[in-house]
Amino acid sequence: MYVDMIYGLNKIKEMAEGDSDFINSVIGVFLEEVPEDMKTLEAAVDSGDFEQIYQLSHKLKPNVDLLEMESTRALALEMETMGKNEEDLDGIRARFGRLKQDIDQAVLELRKDFDL
Repeated sequence: MYVDMIYGLNKIKEMAEGDSDFINSVIGVFLEEVPEDMKTLEAAVDSGDFEQIYQLSHKLKPNVDLLEMESTRALALEMETMGKNEEDLDGIRARFGRLKQDIDQAVLELRKDFDL
């Protein structure tokens, strides 16, 4: 059974121009940085720290964009805007739940697919 992957590698492969070390490096950085950023973002969401929510959501966007995670990028953008405008903490919390689910799934798939 074929299951849609949550991420794509076309952008990275295009940038890598056949360099598999580059691809592995980008994936490695994603797996190192993004889960840490998500922990910090979760704490910011829990405490209602709009500035941190804004900054971390902003930082997350290029990482998920590189892996072609469009719906995840859209969630991060919404959270970034809401954090910047200091509005709707409940809405931010709801979006964070979906964001975390997407990121957790991508991390699991990447670790499995790249044996990391």
